This record gives sequence, C-alpha cells and structure tokens, in this order.
Amino acid sequence: MTDLPETAPGCPDDLSDLCTLLDFVRWGASRFNQAGLWFGHGTDNAWDESLLLVMHSLHLPMDSKPEVLGARLTMSERRQVMAILKRRLEERLPAAYLTHEAHFCDMTFYVDSRVLVPRSPIAELIRQDFQPWLPVEPLAILDLCCGSGCIGIACAEAFPQARVDLSDISPGAMEVAQININRHQLNERVRAVQSDMFSALEGCSYELIVCNPPYVDARDLAEMPAEYRAEPEIALGSGDDGLDFTRQLLREAANHLQPEGILVCEVGNSWEALEAAFPEVPFLWPEFADGGHGVFVISREELLAYQGYFTGE
Repeated sequence: MTDLPETAPGCPDDLSDLCTLLDFVRWGASRFNQAGLWFGHGTDNAWDESLLLVMHSLHLPMDSKPEVLGARLTMSERRQVMAILKRRLEERLPAAYLTHEAHFCDMTFYVDSRVLVPRSPIAELIRQDFQPWLPVEPLAILDLCCGSGCIGIACAEAFPQARVDLSDISPGAMEVAQININRHQLNERVRAVQSDMFSALEGCSYELIVCNPPYVDARDLAEMPAEYRAEPEIALGSGDDGLDFTRQLLREAANHLQPEGILVCEVGNSWEALEAAFPEVPFLWPEFADGGHGVFVISREELLAYQGYFTGE
C-alpha cells in the first residue's frame, strides 16, 4: 500500500499538525474569524460554523458525544475536512450550500444555491399554529415565494388535514421544493406550482397564505456580505424600498383568501417603509421570543377594507 502524503496541495498548514476533530474545529474557527466571515445561515459564530462543517464532512451527527472531538483522523479524512473548511473560507458560501442541509421548524431540508437558506422567524408562528390570529382550522394553505418549501412543508406537518401549495416563480426553486416534498413523503397533500405571484393559481383560495417574499431594499442589497450575495438575487431584492412585491401581494391576496382567512408576510427591515407607505392600515406585528422581526398578519376582511389604499384609488 502506498503511503498517503501528509500535506494536501494548497493546504495552508501541514496536515500532520492537525490530528483530532477538535484540532480542525479550532483551526477553522480561527481562520473564519481572521477572514471576517459572516454568519447567519444556521449558526451565528465561527466556532459553531466550523464544528458544523467538520461534523458534516465526517458524517457524524451534531449531537455526538463530546469525546468524539478527541478522535484522531486518518490522512484521507483530514484532507476531506480541510477541503470543506477551505471552500467556506475562499468561496464565502453559506455553510448550508456546502452541506446541502438546513434546519427549519425542527425539520431538515435540502438546500442549494437555487433557494434562500431557511431562517425565517415565521417558524415560531407555525409552532404556535398561528394563534391567536388564525380563527379557523386551515384546510388549504399557500406558501407563496416558497423557495425550498420549508414554510409550507412545516405548515403541512402542523396542520395534518390541510392541503398545501408551494409556489415560486423560479423553476430551480420548484425543483428544490419537490426534493423536499419527496423527502418528507408529503406528495399526497403538498404540491409544487410554478407561478408568478397568483398567475398559475387562478381559482385557488386558502384559509392561510404565508409569504416570505423578496423584501431587501436597494441600499441593503448593495451592502450585503458575500454570504448573502451568494443567494439568488431574485429572492432578495424588491425595488428601492424593498416593497415592490409586497405592494402587489396586498392588492391581490384577498382574492385568494377564504372568509376569515389571513395573510402572514415577512418584510424584514422594510417594515418601516411599509408602515410609512400605508399608515392607515392596521398591520399586526407579532413579537418573537426566538428573535426576528418584520412579519405582519392581516385578515382578508382588512385587506378588502383597505383595498383602495393598496390600489391607489
């Protein structure tokens, strides 16, 4: 058997100096901090990010016993771990695009660069069954601008009697959403429908529409760290104030809601611009114990009552 070399081409360190899982986690965290990487796609610090990538590379669960950190790696494993750490450093990709896995609402989802990495505070509302704002048991739910489908699929788990449509304008997003429908074995109740807003959903109505649309304004989009710019721009930017999509949604959503149905929509930092644009509209802004902001709830009846404001009539 030929001995494996102890260094990998292009590796910044002699791999013989890094022996255990802990060595690689520490090395990755140090380099991530040194390089000024940005976190926020599943972890919020360099140590957790490095640990996530090392454990994934070695096919070990994150809840492994702490003793595993002292285990020595083979030279082949060292190269494998170093490769993924270097990709995170050099390409500035979100970790979820390297592992192809993200967690949302206590579930796991396949993700890649065709969709945003799941991170919406709407997960907290799903866990609460959208109470106290949803007065009826939803039998039909729409996840509009679904991306990976994580919100709609989590809603399908929360409401086992409901049928769920996952809709997005992006063909790539629809492919990823279908992967996740299959993964969670929900083909009988959940379908993926490619649609520009409601164009392919004519005649469909729902008790609950949940939407995490593009809402980043032009200034924030220009100033985003590289990790966020790696995500599909079509899912991020929405005009100068971030509200181009949301304005159209407010004009059209009532036509696709059942009586007593509600629209739940995330607008993030653009919430102030929305309040300024429609100061008379009684948007309800839930507070999140788990962190996050910028999600409004509005009923079908309120959407109809203020339709003139949304249409400019």
